[in-house]
Amino acid sequence: MAKSSADDEELRRACQAAIEGSKQKIMISIRVAKRRGIWGKSGKLASYMAKPRVLALCCTSFRIVLNTMLNYWRKIVKLCTTDRTARIQGIKTILLKVKSEGHKKQAFLRVLKYSSGGVIEPAKLYKLKHLSRVEVITNEPSGCTFTMGFDNLSSQSVAPPQWTMRNIDDRNRILFCILNVCKEAFGRLPKVVGIDVVEMALWAKENKPSVITQKNQQAGHGPVSTRVAESDLKVTVEKYLISTAEEDDMEALLGSYVMGIGEAEAFSARLKRELLALEAANVHAMLESEPLVEEVLQGLDAATHCVDDMDEWLGTFNVKLRHIREDIESIETRNNKLEMHSVNNKALIQELDKLLERLCVPSEYATCMSRGKFDEARMTQNIEACEWLTGALRGIEVPNLDSTYGNMRAVKEKRAELEKLKATFVRRASGFLIKYFANLVDSVMSDKNYFSQRGQLKQPDHADLRYKCRIYAHLLQHLKSLDKNCLLPLRKAYCSSLNLLLRREAREFANELRASTKVSISPTTWLEGSPGGNQIGNSTDTSALSDAYIKMLTIFIPLLVDESSFLAHFMCFEVPALVPPGVGANGNKRGSNDDLGIMNMDSNDSKADLQSLNESLQDLLDGIHEDFYAVVDWAYKIDPLRCISMHLITERYLSGQQADAAGFVRVLLGYLASKISLQFNRFVDEACHQIERNEHNVRQMGILPYIPRFATLAIRMEQYAQGQSRDLVDQAYTKLVSIIFVTLEKVAQTDPKTYDIFLLENYAAFLNSLYDVANFVPTLAKFYQQASGAYEEACMRHINMLIHSQFERLFQFARKIKDLMFTVSPEEIQFQLGLSKMEFRKMLKSSLSGFDKSIAAMHKKLQKSLTSQELLPSLWEMCKKAFMDKYVGITQLAARIYPTESIPSVSEIRNLLASL
Repeated sequence: MAKSSADDEELRRACQAAIEGSKQKIMISIRVAKRRGIWGKSGKLASYMAKPRVLALCCTSFRIVLNTMLNYWRKIVKLCTTDRTARIQGIKTILLKVKSEGHKKQAFLRVLKYSSGGVIEPAKLYKLKHLSRVEVITNEPSGCTFTMGFDNLSSQSVAPPQWTMRNIDDRNRILFCILNVCKEAFGRLPKVVGIDVVEMALWAKENKPSVITQKNQQAGHGPVSTRVAESDLKVTVEKYLISTAEEDDMEALLGSYVMGIGEAEAFSARLKRELLALEAANVHAMLESEPLVEEVLQGLDAATHCVDDMDEWLGTFNVKLRHIREDIESIETRNNKLEMHSVNNKALIQELDKLLERLCVPSEYATCMSRGKFDEARMTQNIEACEWLTGALRGIEVPNLDSTYGNMRAVKEKRAELEKLKATFVRRASGFLIKYFANLVDSVMSDKNYFSQRGQLKQPDHADLRYKCRIYAHLLQHLKSLDKNCLLPLRKAYCSSLNLLLRREAREFANELRASTKVSISPTTWLEGSPGGNQIGNSTDTSALSDAYIKMLTIFIPLLVDESSFLAHFMCFEVPALVPPGVGANGNKRGSNDDLGIMNMDSNDSKADLQSLNESLQDLLDGIHEDFYAVVDWAYKIDPLRCISMHLITERYLSGQQADAAGFVRVLLGYLASKISLQFNRFVDEACHQIERNEHNVRQMGILPYIPRFATLAIRMEQYAQGQSRDLVDQAYTKLVSIIFVTLEKVAQTDPKTYDIFLLENYAAFLNSLYDVANFVPTLAKFYQQASGAYEEACMRHINMLIHSQFERLFQFARKIKDLMFTVSPEEIQFQLGLSKMEFRKMLKSSLSGFDKSIAAMHKKLQKSLTSQELLPSLWEMCKKAFMDKYVGITQLAARIYPTESIPSVSEIRNLLASL
């Protein structure tokens, strides 16, 4: 703990120097932090920054008063040599001063602050006699903050400052000193809130740190530091602040000696008489007690002689007893050694008998393991021999056999014999199992009826194969316990043999599946060809392709799952149940632990087994994905759009594999999904190339053929998607529609005269053909909105061109007025050159005199420009509305610029347009 600032002598000297000349003595000084608080909200500290301050407890009626009294006493002694009258008068004056100084006992609490130069200087002074309240902030976390209330403050509404100490001990020390001073000096205690006075007393009793005081050496060598206990502080306070009764007693004592103080010789004689009387009393008491002391000394001498005699007798008896005790201990030691030898010999004989039993090798087990056969009838004997060998090897190891036996030659020789027997058995069993797995698979593959044949699909059945393998499951477990390394070639042999069988089953099944499925080939050029072609409308039903793909997955995915789980258990992999991976397939042929979806293990042995299992699964299912790819490629060649339904089927199987126990099967499905997506993207890219070919045609008129064909393609894709596989289909929509819009713009730019007509007709065809599909396909709805906006823009450009070409002078006159209004006020425009009222009348007459003929010509021109006449009614309505909007602007402009001129009203023009 850091040293308390209350024990800091440098701080006390600095504070004493700061109040020098005030006749006050520093009792205790301590560093604090000052904050402003709120009455009644003691737990709420102010937001102001804490200021460093020093609290110092001072008093005037302590050593200063006593030193004054001593100085006055010295003056009284000096007056004894003067004449009597002057001496009496001086003594009276001095006693009056002593009395007046004694009544000036006061205690203060000073607040000192640090100046800008770091020097301590006085800030505030509080009189402790006005201290009425001490409150410790209970809600403050540290408990080191308190406030003090004084009853002489001019404004009680101002919140008193809050003082925060460095720790609880500093807080208790300053409060303890303040309460002691109040009690001894004023006979009362202030109101204490937030802490019990009894707790303060207990703290003072438990914590007695030493306090540094100073006294002057008589020899004049300066101040010498002495240490007194904290319990002496109360006495110190009493010395500092004497009570009124003590002061009265001192005055009475001084007064009693005043009458005889002038007779120094009489006073000295009196003191000598009293000293002699005291010494005589002491000598008399000593003389009276001498006979009693002599009697006590005589009794002590007699007792000493008796004790010496008793000590001699006890020494004699002790020697005799020691000899007897040594004889008894010698006899007991010999008896204990004889008993220990007997017990040890019996135990040694028993241990040797047990060791001999362990080291003995039964002849039937030795024969079975070195020359026995591994047929099914003898498997029970082989398992028993393995169990005995495992127990025998474990029994002579250090945990089960005492380490001292391990160094015996017989144990070493027997261990070498057992190791040799284990190696022989493991070698023979491994060779047998490797040949057994190969022969078992060869026998199955030699039977042609086992596989699918022409006109007959056969589902693979491995039940008999697994039954024959389970015969040797216990043998594999014992081989693993004997030698883990022997399992690696066994696992490779099993996986390679079974992989040949699985690949042939998948190949034969896929070939027969393709041969038995009869489907006509769909057109691959979906978005090109002559406009009158009907190859899309007469599309054939290719649902048999999806059915064939489903049949392939339904037959082989469960088979692969079962084979993967059987491999993990049959080949003794120490891993828990396999779980689906956290990430999808990444396209790599050989995956990591995460690729296979196997739970990661913490122990090193489990991690090694996990890696070995991954490698075995890869060997077991290596290359089987190629037969699945062949089915996907076959379906793609017949109907590329069937990739959508196959992708949907694959995703369903992927979601259904969440609870399966073979992670590599999930990887296989991920590979299939990637393959299908790749093929479908290939189809989409070819369709995009077909669309881009239209860009190179010399001249395009009317609606491009791939616009309605795309709608048919979208309807077919939605039928295959069935509301799912949205990512795959939406990406295709995005790519196709984007290239359609880009190609439209490029083709339209080849002829600027028909640019708007070409765009609005094709966008209208796009909107009409995709209206139904866009209502329930969000991606197409987004492009539908984009095409709708482009259609409206093209329509407005073409309509504006027609209106301006027919009423060019009218709208040019209005444009001139609008341009001039930026620089000229509306009242002055009619006086500008070319914009006079006369010019305005001429313009109206030339523009509106044959209005019906102009409108008819505009209608005819619009009708002539369109190749799709079904768009004419809507476009003509848009044209009339656009003309009326422009004419309303002209009438408003004329009313503002030419208020006196008459112009056909808006209603007249609207009625005239309606009648045409």
